[in-house]
Amino acid sequence: MEGYLHSEHFNGKGISWTPLLVLGYLFYLLLGAMVFQLLEKQAETHSRDQFHLEKLKFLQNYTCLDRQALEQFIQVLMEAWEKGVNPERNSTNTSNWDFSNSFFFAGTVVTTIGYGNRSPSTVAGQVFCVFYALFGVPLNLAFLNQLRKALNAHLITLERCVQKPGHDQVVQRLAVAVFLTAGTLLFLVFPPLVFSYVEGWSYGEGFYFTFITLSTIGFGDYVVGTNPKKHYIPLYRSLTAIWIVFGLAWLALVFNVGADLMEKFLQLKWHKPDLSLAEGAPAKLEDEPKQPRIHLSKSLSSFYLTPQIAPILRTGFAK
Repeated sequence: MEGYLHSEHFNGKGISWTPLLVLGYLFYLLLGAMVFQLLEKQAETHSRDQFHLEKLKFLQNYTCLDRQALEQFIQVLMEAWEKGVNPERNSTNTSNWDFSNSFFFAGTVVTTIGYGNRSPSTVAGQVFCVFYALFGVPLNLAFLNQLRKALNAHLITLERCVQKPGHDQVVQRLAVAVFLTAGTLLFLVFPPLVFSYVEGWSYGEGFYFTFITLSTIGFGDYVVGTNPKKHYIPLYRSLTAIWIVFGLAWLALVFNVGADLMEKFLQLKWHKPDLSLAEGAPAKLEDEPKQPRIHLSKSLSSFYLTPQIAPILRTGFAK
């Protein structure tokens, strides 16, 4: 208990910063709810009113149809849509479950993106999906972890290639800048251009799909390869799935760095470390087993924090 009271959960005055983080998290959720409601509710009401108006016009123009028959037909369309059948397509269109589409779906399962536009409709398919995800999600996490290690290794190699004596901070900043710039171009800037060309989206819509996908939010409002009016090459969705996997590893590393920086900021703000203890910390840590740290996190910590604070954070708050 004594060790816990002196842990990083409390600052020098014995006040825990963890409840502040919880309150900040809840406030962020409430803020998002209010903004989304303000931006989207009126548009939804307009769309709903427009739909009912069009339905009334349809009944007025086709008097041979009664309202009940139209409602039944709409229900059939909704059920077909929920099962992955696009009403705009005909029976000669490509199957939703050919190998390319199935490969893409398998990727959305193990990465937990889950767009929601396609799902197994048979009992056997649903049961298999459960067990497939049960083993596939941990496998995907292990695979992404290895990719992050590989990206980190390349970053270290980049630092060593340009490293000069007495310029460690400059090298770290340069390496981080190159890493973030290359990743941003490869995974966030260029892909929307491709999706805009192939899918007919605007660049903003393509960027929205890119970020929502790589962050594993996956709303399903934009999904590649689903427009029945377009002809896609057979490997289009499979190549997209491969891009998603590598993009997930890169963006997850960036998110981890962001979370690490936020945590250190809170610790720095609410914890006033004893400088005498901080000076003796390295000698104490030599006797303790070294825990693995993401090299990029250290680089970004040095990049954003002052040279006087960064060493204290690395020694005093290392997990």
